[in-house]
Amino acid sequence: MARREPAGSLSDHVYLSLRTDLMSGRIPPGQRLGEERLADTYGVSRTPVREALARLLADGLVQRDVGGLFPYRPRIDELAGLYELRITLELQGIARVRADESLSHDPDVLGPELERWYALRKENPEPDAGFVALDEQFHTVLLRSAGNRALSDALVSVNAKVRPVRMFDYLTPDRMSATVDEHIAVAEFALDGKLDTAYDTLLAHISESREVVIERAEQALSLARMAWAIRD
Repeated sequence: MARREPAGSLSDHVYLSLRTDLMSGRIPPGQRLGEERLADTYGVSRTPVREALARLLADGLVQRDVGGLFPYRPRIDELAGLYELRITLELQGIARVRADESLSHDPDVLGPELERWYALRKENPEPDAGFVALDEQFHTVLLRSAGNRALSDALVSVNAKVRPVRMFDYLTPDRMSATVDEHIAVAEFALDGKLDTAYDTLLAHISESREVVIERAEQALSLARMAWAIRD
């Protein structure tokens, strides 16, 4: 008698599979994400599909529209504005420390995060859209270590809005390795008190990500199979 896989692992499996299909464009952007159809596609019952859709809705990769759930459709003009806000928040963390000699980045907060990225550099992670969660954690911790929790809380809100499109930034090995190296450099400069260099490195890092993400989003507009993925 075959052993049944736990429901939780089924839900995880459907979540990862559906997320990959959404990110790769295998699911037509105008197609309604019906539970019954998806259950047939992934060979499971509707329960793990429902749970996976709830997680993807929270991630922002799925949106609720007239008639049900559909792949998320970001706006190009919104991306530029949100990235501008993100840059303002993150650079202010370094700027406030640089402007006050009594302040510094807290090594008890930023140090453990830097160690995690040292470990990631040794592991050489494969391209994965889910890597965005680790990236968000780094930037939030970096900002929190500068001593203003309100700034980092605001960054969390911005990240939630750009997360679906930012996942496109982690689909190639070069972007993965560049992100790891740049995070380590920014954290080391911040902890060493080299704040001008940390500021410039962080600005270049986020600006590069913005250019990659917006370029890929714009490319999606020109593809027939993505004609409804992004609203213009």
